[in-house]
Amino acid sequence: MSEKTDQDILKSRQKKVESILVTLSNPLKDGKKSTPYDRLKDRYGVKVDFRNFIAVDGLTHKEFRKQKIDILEHTAIVFTSRNAVDHFFRLCEGLRIEMPPEMKYFCISEQTANYLQKYITIRKRKIFTGTRTAADLEPLIVKHKKEKFLYPCSNIRIDSIPNMFEKNNVPLTEAIIYETGPADLSDLTDVFYDVICFFSPSGVEALDQNFPDWQQKNTRLAAFGPTTAQAILDKGWILDIQAPLPNAPSMTGALEVYIKEANNL
Repeated sequence: MSEKTDQDILKSRQKKVESILVTLSNPLKDGKKSTPYDRLKDRYGVKVDFRNFIAVDGLTHKEFRKQKIDILEHTAIVFTSRNAVDHFFRLCEGLRIEMPPEMKYFCISEQTANYLQKYITIRKRKIFTGTRTAADLEPLIVKHKKEKFLYPCSNIRIDSIPNMFEKNNVPLTEAIIYETGPADLSDLTDVFYDVICFFSPSGVEALDQNFPDWQQKNTRLAAFGPTTAQAILDKGWILDIQAPLPNAPSMTGALEVYIKEANNL
C-alpha cells in the first residue's frame, strides 16, 4: 500500500472526536488539581475517561534479594518512570537502605525528576534530567561515565537505556524491581470511544487479551512512542495518532492537533 493511500485512509477516518479513553490511571488521584487532559475537555468539550490497562506488581524483598544486587555499591540511579521511583524507594525502605546524600540520579524526563521530591529533598541531591528519551540522557551519562550506575526497571522494558550504556562502554546494573503486564479489564463493558490512547505495548496487549473480539471500526488509536505504535500495527489495527510530534511533544499535544483538524476548529 502506498504512502499516499495510507494518508487517504487516515484522512477518511478523521471524524469528530467527542470521547477519549486514556489507558493510564487518573492523574488527579495523585493530588493534582488539573491536568493537560482537563484543558482538552474545557477547550474542546470532549469527554476524557481514564482506565489503567497495565497491572504493576512490585517484587517482594525476598524476590529482589535473589538478584544479589547491592544497591549501595552504586553511585548513580537511572529512573525512567514514576513506577520505578515508587518501587525503588519501597524496596529501600523495606530493606532499611537509606540513600547517601552523594547519590546521583539520572531521570529520563523532568516529570520523573520532579516526582523524586516525594522521596528525597531535591535541593540537597544531584539530579540530572533528560527531556524524554535515552538519547537525551546520553551526553549526561558519558560525562559521568565513571559512576557506578543502577537501572531499576520492570521485567518488560525497552532496550534504549541498556543499549545506550553498552554503546558508550559504560557499565550498568539492571535491577528488576517490579513486573508489568496486561490488567484485568473484565469489568470494563464499554470500550466504544472515539479515541483510545496507549502508552506501552502492554496496554495494547491488554485490550487484545481482554476483548479478543474487539473491532476497531471508527475508533482512532493513539500511541506514545515507537514501540507502542509498532504494537498497534502488529495487531493489524490502524494507527491514527502518533506522539510525540515535532510540534507536539506530548500525547495531549498530539491529541489537540488531531482534534482541531478532525473537528474543523
